[in-house]
Amino acid sequence: MKNGIEIRWHGRGGQGAKTAALLLADVAFKTGKYVQGFPEYGPERMGAPITAFNRISADPIRVHSNIYHPDFVAVVDETLLHAVDVTAGLKEDGAIIVNTAKTPEEIMPSLRGYTGRVVTVDARRISEEALGKYFPNSPMLASVVAVTKVMNKDTFLNEMRASYQHKFAKKPEVIEGNMKALEMTFKALGE
Repeated sequence: MKNGIEIRWHGRGGQGAKTAALLLADVAFKTGKYVQGFPEYGPERMGAPITAFNRISADPIRVHSNIYHPDFVAVVDETLLHAVDVTAGLKEDGAIIVNTAKTPEEIMPSLRGYTGRVVTVDARRISEEALGKYFPNSPMLASVVAVTKVMNKDTFLNEMRASYQHKFAKKPEVIEGNMKALEMTFKALGE
């Protein structure tokens, strides 16, 4: 796809991978991009592997299929590294972003020979510190924005605050917790 990027998300039902993909599409759309954000389900149950996708482009998007050769892959649950070929079709000049407390070097043996860029982020630690519970989707969403450079950090944070304010209007503590998680992720990734 010219003038755009394709992202594939791997997670388990209930972890927020689908929500993160849809939020990314919504925020990118608000910045004037053409977008697609959609899930692919297997058996629909909590904990089952799910895949979600994003296409983000400066030009109209004419393709309407799953993404088989993504520029970037986000892995919300590190146990999927052993259950699913998360690097299938991943472009070597792209990157894989994995939610883990391990270093990129420690997870390389699980990536089935992938030799491109590997980024790790401890979304569990960040979400538990910021939100008091394990919700990995906000840290993973911020890590995808940081790694892909799909939009400016400040624009992303402003649009996410507006989105959270709309979604959690009666729960200001949730808004602030999610904003803290986003900012902590950028900081953890050196942004």
